[in-house]
Amino acid sequence: MEAALGVSYAGKRALVCMKHVGMNVCADAFVNSAVTGANGGLVIAACDDPSQHSSQNEQDSRFYADFAMMPCFEPSNQQEAYDMVQEAFDYSEANHIPVLIRLTTRMAHSRAVVKARAPRPQNEMHFPPKDIAKFWVTLPGISRVKVKELAEVQHKFRHDSELSEDNYYEGGPDHSLGIVACGIAYNYLMENFPDGCIYPTLKVTRYPFPTKFLRRMTESCKTILVIEEGQPLIEERLRGILYDEEEGNGKIFVKGRLDGTLPRTGELNPDHIRKALGLKSGETFAASDKTVARPPALCQGCGHRDFYTALNAVLAKYEGSRVFGDIGCYTLGYMPPFHAIHSCVEMGASLTMAIGAANSGVWPSVGVIGDSTFTHSGMTGLLDAVNSNADITLCISDNLTTGMTGGQDSAGTGKLEKICAAIGVPEEHIRTIIPLPKNYPDMEKVIEEEINYHGVSVVICRRECIQTAKRHAAAKIRQ
Repeated sequence: MEAALGVSYAGKRALVCMKHVGMNVCADAFVNSAVTGANGGLVIAACDDPSQHSSQNEQDSRFYADFAMMPCFEPSNQQEAYDMVQEAFDYSEANHIPVLIRLTTRMAHSRAVVKARAPRPQNEMHFPPKDIAKFWVTLPGISRVKVKELAEVQHKFRHDSELSEDNYYEGGPDHSLGIVACGIAYNYLMENFPDGCIYPTLKVTRYPFPTKFLRRMTESCKTILVIEEGQPLIEERLRGILYDEEEGNGKIFVKGRLDGTLPRTGELNPDHIRKALGLKSGETFAASDKTVARPPALCQGCGHRDFYTALNAVLAKYEGSRVFGDIGCYTLGYMPPFHAIHSCVEMGASLTMAIGAANSGVWPSVGVIGDSTFTHSGMTGLLDAVNSNADITLCISDNLTTGMTGGQDSAGTGKLEKICAAIGVPEEHIRTIIPLPKNYPDMEKVIEEEINYHGVSVVICRRECIQTAKRHAAAKIRQ
């Protein structure tokens, strides 16, 4: 996010992509980017994960755009996802404001033929004009001016949202219900009405929310169903304005996730919409009783397996030991047969949770982190541990790649020992082991020695990821 800000400052266009929990990591830069503004077009694409298919939570990135007072686009289909990127860049440059594009799991995991446009060349480098250049220095005296301007321009953003072809109102013959469908939820709705929805419908794929259309809907519809993927951002606001517990008093009855008409959590689908509208269920297919559950597990031959086997053998000697895990393939050490870690919160938390536990009297307090996660957000935690001489042992499970997300090179490959020494860990307590069954006695000896050292120690468990090793071997054969 910060690199993209640098590109935008130089006058060129930048697109930065992440999933929803990545928004938490870049939140400081993201929120302040609405204050600095954009020079070259700056677009942030965040993909949310309702139902938590591979995530810690179900958060909704629209809240970030709303919080930062930033325009947000939320495509309802693949063609809009394609078109809105160019639209977002144009809007960003015309209004000197970053734009968030919010996607969800089903959009990211679906395909369709789209009508493509000719690619445009990248901008030439040019610095911000003088009237906005000062806002890139977020001193309070400067930022106060910008935040006031940002609040005042919200009316323009809303007006543009209402004029945009992305949002539109469709009348329907049955006014017993009005429907607000946001983003891909509009797609779910229309799958149930291939010939056109019978209810007045407000399609929302751009924020701020187009209130003009809502006023038109409430003139004839006294019940509103809000369909939105993720959290009930729009529903909650409409309930606060329109809803009253007692119907028949002139106010609007708002339905959606909050009243149970739609599931409160999880990913929506067309069947949820059918049920909410009281439509006849479509054809269903029973799951086979022969299907065997396949929970995620570490690959056979993975070095993490051998490391956890050795770690468990050592910690069995200590009562009250705790292992603070992190995010990566090795998080599966929580699963059977290892049951080796006791926590996984967010990237880098293994180290700092181990420090907090050690300061509270936990011993042994062990942190487990991968090589990529360590260079992403673990190094500062290790610096904290060194500065406070925390009684912890950090185990860096180094599989020489970023195994969980594609097998690309890890930033720390070949550098971990030097990084730990530069941070201040005593070199005699930076130990390297090779996790293989034949090395169990040596592995257990090293781990136990470092646990018994009352200070900061690091054990680096190094063996290449079995998947990347296979690919590298195949590449050599082809050569």
